[in-house]
Amino acid sequence: MKHVYGISRRGFVTYGGTALGGALLNVHRSTAADMLSGQSPTPRPDPVWAEDGAATHIIRSLRHLNQKGFAAADFPVTRYGARQCRVVGQAQVVGKLTPSVSAGAERTAAPESFDSRPAFLAAIAACNAAGGGRVRVPSGDWYCAGPIVLLSHVNFHLAARCTIYFSPQPHDYAKDGPVDCGPNGRLYYCRWQGNDCLNFGSPVYARGATHIALTGEGSSSVLNGQALTPFNGSATCWWTYKGINGKYGCTGPATPSQAYINPSNRDLREVVHGMSAALYARLTDPQTPWQRDENYLPALSEAGVPVERRIFGLGHYLRPCMIELLGCTDVLLENYCTQNTPFWQHHPTGCTNVAIRGVTVDSIGPNNDGFDPDSCRNVLCEAVTFNTGDDCIAIDSGKDRDVGLGPAQDHVIQHCIMNSGHGGLALGSLMGGGIRGIYVRGLTMRNSNWTSNPLNIAIRIKSNLNRGGFVENVHIRDVELPHGVCLNGGSYESSLLKDSPINKSVPLGVATRIAANPSTAQGGLITIDCDYMPGGDAIRTRPPVVRDIHIANIRARNVTRNGLSGSCFQALLVQGPVFSDYNGPQPAPPIVPIENVTITDCDLGSPTAIGPASRSIPGPIYIYNARNIALQNVRIGDRIYTTVLSDVRAGAA
Repeated sequence: MKHVYGISRRGFVTYGGTALGGALLNVHRSTAADMLSGQSPTPRPDPVWAEDGAATHIIRSLRHLNQKGFAAADFPVTRYGARQCRVVGQAQVVGKLTPSVSAGAERTAAPESFDSRPAFLAAIAACNAAGGGRVRVPSGDWYCAGPIVLLSHVNFHLAARCTIYFSPQPHDYAKDGPVDCGPNGRLYYCRWQGNDCLNFGSPVYARGATHIALTGEGSSSVLNGQALTPFNGSATCWWTYKGINGKYGCTGPATPSQAYINPSNRDLREVVHGMSAALYARLTDPQTPWQRDENYLPALSEAGVPVERRIFGLGHYLRPCMIELLGCTDVLLENYCTQNTPFWQHHPTGCTNVAIRGVTVDSIGPNNDGFDPDSCRNVLCEAVTFNTGDDCIAIDSGKDRDVGLGPAQDHVIQHCIMNSGHGGLALGSLMGGGIRGIYVRGLTMRNSNWTSNPLNIAIRIKSNLNRGGFVENVHIRDVELPHGVCLNGGSYESSLLKDSPINKSVPLGVATRIAANPSTAQGGLITIDCDYMPGGDAIRTRPPVVRDIHIANIRARNVTRNGLSGSCFQALLVQGPVFSDYNGPQPAPPIVPIENVTITDCDLGSPTAIGPASRSIPGPIYIYNARNIALQNVRIGDRIYTTVLSDVRAGAA
């Protein structure tokens, strides 16, 4: 017989050392009419997935996004002078790594290969001028030295067994963009990790286009960014720009990268005359060195510098996304494969009506997220296969003061496979404009590399007092995890703030009344984190609001790795906002707990943090500054939970 463990209004139970109070949930509620008639309650239509449900409405509204919707006119690139290139083996890539590190790295376009980019652009221009149609790249190998810029009403189509090898040279993405930035090159409008700027163009790029498509005929239709291929005469590549010491040719702090002290970055008082002493002090806090490109761009945003003066490109080290589409309407991405991408693989920003279907997302370098819709509305992600070096899917909406594009809203994600990655499904952390109306079902997070490079977290919501924003009205169901996630916990120790109650004074995964140490970097099946890497952000004045999250039917199985057996480190982590993180003027705005989360009918396997939870031992559930976290029929280890958990910290509204 199964036992149900609940918490009465008079009782308390300790998870991670924190006393949590709550009330039993009713397993089912009957209406008065049902009770009088003696009949079973009539099932209500699913408000999300039923015929008139919110998700179904989004899916129906995007049916027009298909290849048949383009004019029946073909523009083969060979007609405009494209020629195939010779491909040679690549025995070694940057950093003495073997080509097997990332699919497609074993071959590269031969030196002095014919550049078909002018022909690609000419075919796109001709197709657009004719009112639209399909630009077709035949089977074979092709070399492209710079961005393919899509125009309205054009379907850029790769035949089966077609590979485009993009130049691995940064200068090719700064040679003919729309904005002349002098020694930094001719650059493109971009958004880099939530902040707008002028930067390298992406290998596939569009801005302000209507009715565009990038399509193929399956996983043999390949866009290869060659991000692991060395720059000419160097021992570095696009991935070196991440700045990971000892990887991809980065040999330490002196190697130019996004984390390098870049002498090209001018003192902020020279850029913004009359900046207040208080703002300058916060933006130049040594914890977030402003001289690094990765911090300098957010600082320019916080200081109110116009986008046209946020100039990066040559002499800077912010990698371009593989596919970046800005302010476009009616976008179709279908049936092709991405490999070896410099940065995020797909980044539609401020777009309306986006469908990505049947794409194979296969690049495992640094920050190689698979799909990052940013401030987009009406989005369908369907039947996509992910193998990534970071989050498979991450939904964003801008950062710092770059939130004018509004929220990410009305997204459907269904029937996708996640083979590998850091996070399976992530909302945030770049969510300053907010996220609402997210509907997810039918995901298989295979965690294929669980023996060597396991998935860190399955379902993840993340923000902090810089990223702010809101997450609300999220529905996630039917997720399979045949190999669980990482069995070891991990935290963001290097980015914790001095004097924060989130610190290492208690063991990993423990929360007490005076200190907490969440395992939010890895090891959680379901992680909701409003204190994500706070030390990485100089300005912390925007409390996030996270509420109305509904998760059901998550199934995780156990594995055995390095002597540990289980499905995860902790099954559920709910880390609310931390009041002491705030560093702006007083009075502080309301800083509210995470609230109204339901987790229903789940089997989360057996966490390795088995408890019993105390001030020195982590348990399977961690909660800090959250209320009304309702578990109904949730199996964790050998227990079934039906209860409501709350931990409201002093100072909550």
